[in-house]
Amino acid sequence: HYLKMNIQPWDAMRAWMTREQFVGFLTGNAIKYLARWQAKGGVEDLRKARHYLDAAIETLTQEPTP
Repeated sequence: HYLKMNIQPWDAMRAWMTREQFVGFLTGNAIKYLARWQAKGGVEDLRKARHYLDAAIETLTQEPTP
């Protein structure tokens, strides 16, 4: 549902936050989905958690921009 936006929210957050803040956002969202998967979203919430974890891993393994 964000596809029609000119600037994607993740891109804005990545630009406006420190790397540490952005990784905190990503891991926080992963925790949210892991905590609720059995009561709410099932396997789809596990996929969402994995998506956020993958993004955190990608961010942490990229060379920081000066």
